[in-house]
Amino acid sequence: MAKLTFYGATEGVTGSSYILETGGKTILLDCGLFQGGREAEQENKAAFQFDVASIDAVVLSHAHLDHSGRLPKLVVSGYSNVIFMTHPTSDLLEIMLKDAAMLQQRDTEWENKRRRRQGKEEVQAIYSVEDVETTLSLCEGLAYGVRHEILPGVSLCFRDAGHILGSSIVELFIEENGGEKKLVFSGDLGNSYAALLRDPELVEQADVLLLESTYGDRNHRPMQQTLDEFEEIIVQASQNGGNILIPSFAVGRTQEIIFRLGELYQKGVLKKQVVYLDSPMAIAVTEVYHRYQNFYNDEDATAIQRGHNSSLHSFLPILRYTPSTEESMALNAIESGAIIIAGSGMCTGGRIRHHFKHNIWKRNAHVIIVGYQAKGTPGRAIVDGAKTYRHAGDDIAVKASIHTLGGFSAHASQSQLSDWIGHFKQPHPTLFLVHGEAEAKMALQQHLSGLGWKAQIPQQGESAVF
Repeated sequence: MAKLTFYGATEGVTGSSYILETGGKTILLDCGLFQGGREAEQENKAAFQFDVASIDAVVLSHAHLDHSGRLPKLVVSGYSNVIFMTHPTSDLLEIMLKDAAMLQQRDTEWENKRRRRQGKEEVQAIYSVEDVETTLSLCEGLAYGVRHEILPGVSLCFRDAGHILGSSIVELFIEENGGEKKLVFSGDLGNSYAALLRDPELVEQADVLLLESTYGDRNHRPMQQTLDEFEEIIVQASQNGGNILIPSFAVGRTQEIIFRLGELYQKGVLKKQVVYLDSPMAIAVTEVYHRYQNFYNDEDATAIQRGHNSSLHSFLPILRYTPSTEESMALNAIESGAIIIAGSGMCTGGRIRHHFKHNIWKRNAHVIIVGYQAKGTPGRAIVDGAKTYRHAGDDIAVKASIHTLGGFSAHASQSQLSDWIGHFKQPHPTLFLVHGEAEAKMALQQHLSGLGWKAQIPQQGESAVF
């Protein structure tokens, strides 16, 4: 018998982590950071709830930190075996984890300055850049659609999840007592209407299925409506002369926005603007996307290559990179015609905050929100109609036009989740809903019940035998 235990993404959408035990072997699926305030920070600092020494292999679904961000902590805790992932995930992981380590180091230094003044004991970062380097040395990239034996009696196959570059649906094949059982982990399934990437691959058979439920309680706004509004905002800004600020996540969302701006450029809409990608991390990620254009869907790949174009940068020739601090600061002198894409996606830090300082008080400026804004973040406050924006102790008036575009999600909606799961043949696999807020999971559970599925919602630390 195989045993599956749930150690993360059971009470929300972060900390993805699951343990599979079979035939004396132990496999860890994902090892994500918990995100969302002080409680999440404490969870990340706490010891793992499982025996790290017992793990024989790690399988990573994709590079987002809520799925990968505790891998260096795992290595610090003694793990030294292979970490399996797709090739693009391996490239993105280096960028993601090094950035996370540097941010942790910076925050720890600030915390320790405060602690020294108070006479308190200093704290350590969860891991260092050196720990990330050790982690990366354990990574092995695999191709989509090829079955590999990763341990005696356990084989792995990655399928394209269409969420971000390199994201995967995980298939694990377990040999037991002369037979074979199959576990499928959806990872994060992509929105089939998003740009660049392919639709999630279909899977038809499993004994056990772990299904994400991020948007299990809603459907996305139609993409064409979102694109029409996007174009209207660009045209309006061009007419009134203001700058456009786009807070954006570095992986996936930024590359989609660049592509959508490229479509508008090819239509002749962007006549007076220059687009600035003002995020070193997003610039590095965009270069990784360029290296893996063979992973794009056929329609968007053809559009990029039409007219001898060969990259997102050439598809949008008015795109400029501003990697240095000096180049970023120079953007503050631009009074009009700039479209600035910068992190962080929820406006909690990064260069977007400085661009807000110099633009958000201007009536002809525009802010386009293209991603989810969690409660308690500056981005959420702006979306909810905040009259002021606080920066470095100053309250800055919000006079810019604020636009929220709801169709750019990288996650499958409720209808897309039910369509994808509908391809599984009878008998239905044992189904567990993970990676969703309680309301989303319960709504998806009820929705799938009407389609003949019995979905279980596991609790933290709960185990299932199959």
